[in-house]
Amino acid sequence: MLPSQDKPQLPLPTPDARAASDALIAKIRAEIDAHGWISFADYMRMALYAPGLGYYAGGAAKFGQSGDFVTAPGLSPLFGACVAGSLAPVLDALDHGDVLEFGAGTGHLAAQVLAELERLDCLPRRYQIVDVSAELAARQRATLSTLVPHLVDRVQWLDRLPEQFVGCVIGNEVLDAIPCDLVYRDSAGALFERGVVWKDGFNWEDRLLAPGPLLALASALELPADYLTEIQPQMQGFIHSVATMLTRGAILFLDYGFPSGEYYHAQRNRGTLMAHYRHHSLTDPFFLPGLSDLTCHVDFSAVYNAADQCGLQLEGYVSQAQYLLDAGLPERLAALPPAQYLSAASATHKLTSPAEMGELFKAIAFSRNLALPALLPGFRNADDSYRL
Repeated sequence: MLPSQDKPQLPLPTPDARAASDALIAKIRAEIDAHGWISFADYMRMALYAPGLGYYAGGAAKFGQSGDFVTAPGLSPLFGACVAGSLAPVLDALDHGDVLEFGAGTGHLAAQVLAELERLDCLPRRYQIVDVSAELAARQRATLSTLVPHLVDRVQWLDRLPEQFVGCVIGNEVLDAIPCDLVYRDSAGALFERGVVWKDGFNWEDRLLAPGPLLALASALELPADYLTEIQPQMQGFIHSVATMLTRGAILFLDYGFPSGEYYHAQRNRGTLMAHYRHHSLTDPFFLPGLSDLTCHVDFSAVYNAADQCGLQLEGYVSQAQYLLDAGLPERLAALPPAQYLSAASATHKLTSPAEMGELFKAIAFSRNLALPALLPGFRNADDSYRL
């Protein structure tokens, strides 16, 4: 839990927001009362996605200066232009094909990608968005109507994956929001699952891991003693679903995280789970459920292994800084008029600096049944896949 003296410094929610959080607390408590204990993955799923109340399913502002965090597309349209540069050769090889984006947020990335693909004369037949939030879908439509109104007719919102897909799949900061399980290895070497109970509020309770997929995943990691970490079986299931859907094309994910050798380093003995509330990073995942985002860093080795098991071809794995530099960010920055250059240069620094997003964030791409004459822009001049 956060030290109590830290909490008064945080912005107070509005009465309506507080009431929504209280309603979500009651809903999660009812689930605990029915079972006595729930996994953290179930807690995180409800906190983020409970219909009408969860963080991504409710109406609270989430992105930008008025929200809880700023994502890369919100910093600069050059980010989306670089992503479009990676998609263009794939769409050309597929006679255009479609684009499918997961978790499109405010819609800025979609608008940026569509605008750049139009400039490159490489527009997809359709730009599909899969998002669980009707409120966010409405915000995405408003953003697209403002920034690229003549292209809105190409955009289609989906509430489920298509059975088959030919084209490009993209997800920016999607994998980190997939519910994770918490596993603890005690000083004697026993493995426990850390779950949630209700005792005058949400509290932790460990249960010995029973035989099953989570125990198998945890045992394979050979965790140090007295070690708490996250494992994302649901994320691996998501990769399997996307891979099964893709009949021909490419997949691009950008997110923050590490390969497994760094993710499960002995010194990272309390994991990476964080809550984000009004531009504050918190260690208490029980703080204002439904009003705080919950995330864990991504184990990119697990992403690769899940994709490889589904027969996908790795196209590249690099830091975000290397990806953007290779995808033409410096050239795009230099081409801006002087009036736009200064703010864009500041955003570029945040996107590429090792002290900001440049090293913590990674880009990873896969393909299926795709033969290209060259590597995708973003992955041509570096390769960190040996770290996976």
